[in-house]
Amino acid sequence: MNKTKMTYFETDDILHFAISDEEEAGSVEISPNITAELNEKGELIGIEILGASSFIRDTILESVQANLLKLQKTA
Repeated sequence: MNKTKMTYFETDDILHFAISDEEEAGSVEISPNITAELNEKGELIGIEILGASSFIRDTILESVQANLLKLQKTA
């Protein structure tokens, strides 16, 4: 049975998204601090984000800044 689950490990500041309950057979670093977890077939079964609070803050801040620049250009 497949299930989607998000877990935040506050002490370590790690956010884990599991999109399957399959066993992890390997992983690939997508970018610094972000790892894709794979099953035996090489299919994505989860994502782990280290330094999650900073990553999410910075990602949202970049998005907001980009949208503000777009608004300023169209005004």
